[in-house]
Parts: sequence; C-alpha cells; structure tokens
Amino acid sequence: MPTSAYVQSIAFLVLSAVALFLAAGTLAIVGFWVYLAILAGVTVASLTLLDPDLLRERMRPGGQRTPLGLQIATGVMFVHLIIAGIDRGRTHWSHVPTWLQAIGLAAVAAAFVLTFWAMRENRFFSSIARIQADRGQYVVTTGPYAWIRHPGYLAGIVVILANGIALGSWPAAALLIITGMPFLLHRAVTEDRLLQAELPGYGDYASRVRWRIIPGIW
Repeated sequence: MPTSAYVQSIAFLVLSAVALFLAAGTLAIVGFWVYLAILAGVTVASLTLLDPDLLRERMRPGGQRTPLGLQIATGVMFVHLIIAGIDRGRTHWSHVPTWLQAIGLAAVAAAFVLTFWAMRENRFFSSIARIQADRGQYVVTTGPYAWIRHPGYLAGIVVILANGIALGSWPAAALLIITGMPFLLHRAVTEDRLLQAELPGYGDYASRVRWRIIPGIW
C-alpha cells in the first residue's frame, strides 16, 4: 500500500474536521461528527480493501500530478465545508430539519458505498478521464456496471445534491450544486465519448447497457 495514500487520506479527514469545526467555533454539532464518521469509514475501507495499484492511479493518474480541475474541485469542497461550519455554528442562516439532514447523511453514505463497490469491481476507476493502456485497461461489465456505465458519476451526483443538506446548510448546498454539477456532467459526457472512441469493446458494451448514469432516464 503506498504510504502517500495513508498520508493524503488522513490529511483530508483532519482538514475536513478543521474546516467544519474551526469555522463553526464549536465541537457540539452532532451532524458534523456523523458526517466525518462516514468519511472515516469509507477511507478505512478503501485503504484496506482496494487494489493498491488503483490507489496509486487515483492519487497520480498516469504518474502525473493531479490536474488543475480536480484541485479546484477539492478547493470548492473545502470552501463548502467552511460555509457549512460558519452557517451552523455562528450565523445560523439555515433551518434544515433534523429528519432532512438524516436523509442527506444516509444519501451521502449510500453514494460512498456505491463508489466503493464500483472501485472494487473496476481497477481502472481513475481520478481523471483517460485510456489506461499502461495498466491494461479493459471494459468492466460486472457489479454496478451491469446496469449503468458510470456508477461513479451517479454517486457523485448524489453527493453533490445531498452533502450540504447532510451538513444542515442551504448556502453550502447551493455552492456545491452550482459549481459541482456542471463540472461533473461535462466530465461524464466527455469520458463516455472518450471510452467509446478509444477503448476496445466499449461500443458493444454501451449498446447493451444503454444508460450512462440513471437507469431509464440517461
């Protein structure tokens, strides 16, 4: 297991906690603790159960530095955590019902489970859209890929829609949806076109599995 995977994962969790609680000025927000527990659970499962080569690919796709677009997306994620912290702990802009926050947390957890399942089935689940000839990429048709072509993007959509609600902050939710949804949808379309054009067998797979992200819709 690459040491950098542990370092980056722990750093992300710590920075997420700092962003939330420092911005809030208090540790007494139960929803934040539940949210961080979900992140920690997924992180532990990923570090212990996923292919180490996949983790290396996700950290340094193709052996290169993380693209600027993903760095910006990570920055937006932290800004939305800070906004949620300020909202919940200091300004109290939002009044998200507890039951709705619970649904949001459950949706985020389910999305991470779907992502983990997809990564277990697909060792080519890179953090960027690229044909991984260097890793012997082939078409994966098992697990969630038997029903939709891009389960990771479905999970990403759910996270974008539910994350701010899970944290109990409407402004944080709005920021993530406005900035994240166009980026994610554009990348889903771009990656699907790339795979159809350059990955052998993907066109036949796409003809059998019609739906890119949402069964019966798209």
